[in-house]
Amino acid sequence: MQQDRARRAFGIDVISDVVCPWCYIGKRRLSAALSRVAQRHGDVDFRVSWHPFELNPDLPAEGVDRRRYLEDKFGGRERAEEVYARVREAGASVGLAFDFERIARQPNTLDAHRLVAWAQRQGAADTLVEALFRAYFVDGVFLGERDALAAIAGAAGFDADAARSMLAGSDGVDEVRALDARVRELGVTAVPFFVFDDRFAVSGAQEPDALAEVIEEALATPSGAG
Repeated sequence: MQQDRARRAFGIDVISDVVCPWCYIGKRRLSAALSRVAQRHGDVDFRVSWHPFELNPDLPAEGVDRRRYLEDKFGGRERAEEVYARVREAGASVGLAFDFERIARQPNTLDAHRLVAWAQRQGAADTLVEALFRAYFVDGVFLGERDALAAIAGAAGFDADAARSMLAGSDGVDEVRALDARVRELGVTAVPFFVFDDRFAVSGAQEPDALAEVIEEALATPSGAG
C-alpha cells in the first residue's frame, strides 16, 4: 500500500474520434510506447483519458453512405482507395486488419463520444474505446445506432442496460459539445492529438519511438521548468 501511494501519476490526454483510422493506429502506437517506457519507470502510474473530437459533427443521426462520403472527401473513388491503401499498410504495422469494405454508413459520432464520457466517469474507458474502434473498423458495426453502442459497452464490461438508458436521454450531449469546442479553441484541428502531463503535445499518429521520446522528456522535465 505504501508503494502504491508513492507512485507518480502521469496523465495522458488523447483527443480522437472513433471513426478516425489514424486514431486507432495512434492508440496502438501509444500502447507500444507506454509498454517500453513502463519497463524503465515502474514507479509511474500512466493514466490515459479520452476526449472527443467530432470529425463530422454535421452528419445526420442516421449517417450517410460511406462510399459516397469517402469519394466526396477525397475527390473521387480512385483517390480514396489510394489514401486508404496507406492506412491499411500503417494499420498492419501495429496488428490492425482494417476491413473498410464492411462499413456501409459513416455515422455521426456524438452518441459514441457520450458513451465514452459516461464510461470514463466510472473509471478507465480504454477497453470501451478499443471495442468501439474494432466494432467499426473490423466488424463494420454502425456506431450511430444506440442499441449497437449499448451492446459494445456491455461486451467491454459495462452495464449495457445502463448504457442504453443513458443514450436514450440527453446525458453528456452538452459536455461532449463543450469539450469538442474547447479543444478546437486551443488549436486542435486534426486527430489523434496527445497531451502528456498537461505540458507536452504531439499531433498525429506518431511512431512508438517518437511518442516514447516525448513521454521520457516529460518525465525528466519538472513541472514549471523552462
